[in-house]
Amino acid sequence: MKFGVVVFPGSNCDQDVIYVLEHILGQEVVRLWHKDHDLQGADFIILPGGFSFGDYLRSGAIARFSPIMQEVVRFANNGGYLMGICNGFQILAEANLVPGALLHNENRKFICRNSYLKVATTNSMLTRLANPDRLLKIPVAHGEGQYFAHEDTIKLLNDTDSVLFRYCDANGDMSSESNLNGSIGNIAGVCNAGRNVFGLMPHPERAADPILDNQDGLIIFESILGMVNA
Repeated sequence: MKFGVVVFPGSNCDQDVIYVLEHILGQEVVRLWHKDHDLQGADFIILPGGFSFGDYLRSGAIARFSPIMQEVVRFANNGGYLMGICNGFQILAEANLVPGALLHNENRKFICRNSYLKVATTNSMLTRLANPDRLLKIPVAHGEGQYFAHEDTIKLLNDTDSVLFRYCDANGDMSSESNLNGSIGNIAGVCNAGRNVFGLMPHPERAADPILDNQDGLIIFESILGMVNA
């Protein structure tokens, strides 16, 4: 499988994703500069985390207009697989490729720590191999991660099984205390109606190497490969 990782000015998690894909999973990866107009035949596109264009205006708002995004949007609208992690999720929301928006964290502070996640569905390319009874411990690092959408959109996400992950505590309880950024419904990740575009705030690439003593994030990448190779 050939992955394309988009690099914007201010991206800082691109190499982390590339390392996991190339060195841990043995996949082919191409780097896609934000000024490019060619996806180089990639089968799966990833928008990595970071601070694209310094998070000026709003996180992801400027990156959304990068030349490469014209091709990314066309790719996704034609059914191509696309995942945005953290800042990448923000870019997806700005480009209207996933529903909702990412607002400033409820406490107005940057949050950098491990988070516990419940797998909300296994009916997605990212979660099909995950055990819904097993919590995932995956790091977050964001200042604008509070997921927001109007009530009717939240209902549609729930009705169509389009919520991927929800924040919880180490015991699996979902409460205001375990909702680290104030997201509606403790939502940490969603997919679009076509189930080919995925956005999540936690960083699975930072929990995928045995040297870190945490490989919980690897299940997401393995699910992607498992779907393709099935």
